[in-house]
Amino acid sequence: MPHLVEPEPAQILAYCAEDPVERVFLEDVARRGLGRFAGLEEDGRLVALCHTGTNVVPSGRGCGAFAEAAAQVGARMLIGEQGAVGELWEDLMRRVDPPREDRPGQPVYVSSEPPESGGSALRAASVDDLPLLVPACAAAHELELGVDPLSRDADGFRWRTRSQVEEGRSWLWEEDGVILFKAEASAWTPSAIQLQQVWTDPQARGEGNAAAGLRDLIRLLLGRVPHVCLFVRADNDAAIGLYETVGMTHALDYRSVLL
Repeated sequence: MPHLVEPEPAQILAYCAEDPVERVFLEDVARRGLGRFAGLEEDGRLVALCHTGTNVVPSGRGCGAFAEAAAQVGARMLIGEQGAVGELWEDLMRRVDPPREDRPGQPVYVSSEPPESGGSALRAASVDDLPLLVPACAAAHELELGVDPLSRDADGFRWRTRSQVEEGRSWLWEEDGVILFKAEASAWTPSAIQLQQVWTDPQARGEGNAAAGLRDLIRLLLGRVPHVCLFVRADNDAAIGLYETVGMTHALDYRSVLL
């Protein structure tokens, strides 16, 4: 019978290695020593894992066992592989307020082969780019989650954006103060990089800039890891079209429950 455990780091990494794209966030935070984990162990190996923090991220089978731990952290969102989130939410929903929004069927896209060059001027972002990046990152965040982070916690959001730049997790293509393309890495492991907040300023859309920038970013990152991935809202047809245009493939589905 599976039983709850506080998993050892080696157990977490072994579990994540079984599906490095689905579990990229879990492996990233484990390697960085962030947050807390609960696991379900059976016959000496993990069959499920859950990170509890601002976001609760379950993975595996039997994730309803994590409901008590998830209820205690006051998370803003459950997110992860659709089946795992569904199992957890079925047991957690009786313990928390109704969600702001439930988003099943969010496709996860993956690239494992470099696309054609986009011919962009993509580069790593620097701290000098923050006056451009902070409002763009905030706009992308609000579009995705329905919350303006500069109203909720402006200092914290600016700090997180700066940290991404300083950690080498932010890339930018801009001309004359207009962002033609930008993206950040929300998770980075030896096996995969997960992108977030893919953005082009409104006045630069419809001209192929996003496709050019994303092609070049994928080419750059596949020189460092085997897989580049991201997930997207199921109703964001424009973004889905972009990812398919640059050759990314639909690998699995996430579900987000916003609390």
